Amino acid sequence: MARRPVPASELAAPAHDLAPSLSADDFKAVFRGHPGGVAVITADAGDGPVALTASSVSSVSAEPPLLVFSISASSSASDVLSRAETVVVHLLDARDLELAKLGAARGIDRFAATHQWTRLATGEPVYHDVRAWVRCAVIDRLHAGSSTIFAAQALESHIERDVDLAGSEGALVYHDRTWHRLGDHSRI
Repeated sequence: MARRPVPASELAAPAHDLAPSLSADDFKAVFRGHPGGVAVITADAGDGPVALTASSVSSVSAEPPLLVFSISASSSASDVLSRAETVVVHLLDARDLELAKLGAARGIDRFAATHQWTRLATGEPVYHDVRAWVRCAVIDRLHAGSSTIFAAQALESHIERDVDLAGSEGALVYHDRTWHRLGDHSRI
């Protein structure tokens, strides 16, 4: 017997009454044990540059080259990122720890040290001497709870240095509310 095509309306998830959610503290405790790579995201929507540290960056697709990240609505950069058409995602290693701390600090001018950054020819702020960066066009935003998820298409990239697992740099991850270096010593 031939199968009929299923209309999209029938593919939609059925409506459910949501059970009581896990508390924010319990949810944070679960993810505290799940390490994430560290990135600094910069943008400028015309009001001056902003930067923030994120551990939510993830690649989605190689063709087309897409990535996602999320930011909290309480971030001082959220207003600018909600209007920015492009962003620069700096993918950090342990050598970039001070930049990761700078992007995570509250209430400071992350661009005061003018020797640490410049603008690309297209106008986006970019930090110097980071392991790698990717200039991206924001293609979609999804409001999810108290955060916004950004989908972005990679337009341009620069790799300053490869990940050096055998040397002193190594990959930088955030785990259990602190920074960690991955390298040969952490390989299993």
